[in-house]
Amino acid sequence: MAQTTESPPRPTPKAPAPQPAPRRRLLDVLDRYDRYILPAPALIVVVAMLAFPIGYTIYLSFHEWSGGLRPPEFVGLDNLTRSLTDGQFWGSIWRTVYFVTLSVGLQVVLGVGAALLFHQRFPGRGMARTLFMFPMIATPAAVALVWKMMFDPTIGILNYIVQSVGGPTLLWISDANLVIPALAIVDTWMWTPLVMLIVLAGLAALPQEPFEAAKVDGAGPIRTFVSVTLPLLSPVILVAALFRLIDAIKTFDIIKVITDGGPGTASETLNLYAFKQGLSYLHFGYGSMLLVWLTLLVFVVAIVFTRLRARTDQG
Repeated sequence: MAQTTESPPRPTPKAPAPQPAPRRRLLDVLDRYDRYILPAPALIVVVAMLAFPIGYTIYLSFHEWSGGLRPPEFVGLDNLTRSLTDGQFWGSIWRTVYFVTLSVGLQVVLGVGAALLFHQRFPGRGMARTLFMFPMIATPAAVALVWKMMFDPTIGILNYIVQSVGGPTLLWISDANLVIPALAIVDTWMWTPLVMLIVLAGLAALPQEPFEAAKVDGAGPIRTFVSVTLPLLSPVILVAALFRLIDAIKTFDIIKVITDGGPGTASETLNLYAFKQGLSYLHFGYGSMLLVWLTLLVFVVAIVFTRLRARTDQG
């Protein structure tokens, strides 16, 4: 008779030990508010990195300080009053507006034109797009040095081109009337590709139905561009213009390298004037007040263009 072997009884699993009440409450809170708690450390660091420079600049704008061990001296609204009566400050505001209007206007016109061109299909389009974007990825200081040599009245290639077609010798960056347009040319050369990229993305996302309807109605290319493409593309163009306006107001490197604000103060924009007051003349308080004005100017431009874009979307 065969003998049967009995397997040993399996051990009964133990029930998990109850967690202490405070730990359980902590886990419940983490589960409930994890979308706020987890990104909080990174958010606090980012806000602190943004808030501290802005807060310290505003703090210094109400003080006078030349550095060193002596603490900043509170002067109240003296720096604000000084800026309102400073002719050089108002001159720098005018030169900033002149430079920004000229450079951004050229960039928007040329960028839209380039986007319309590169939106068409033609052999070598990919290579042409890549080459067109080269100025945007170059280092601004290196670009400024190259353009400074090109602007040279004796060995620069620009005067060679102008003279070869019978033009006069131009003192591009030594003439007070030409220096801002010359700097605007450099800024336009660098940043028109960015406008082209933004507008090109907008063109690719446009619906095709309005264009087909215009084609059925017999509209030509110019009529289609004015009546269909431009209205549909205007929000994208405003966004590109806003990006470039904010960046152009803060332009520093190419102006510093090419002219350093000269001749005289003919190309001294607000950003460069604030830099000189703060770091060249060690008037940190007054330089901070000028930076507050620069920040307010950027805010005003951003608010105006944001409202324009919202109005365009509603229309």
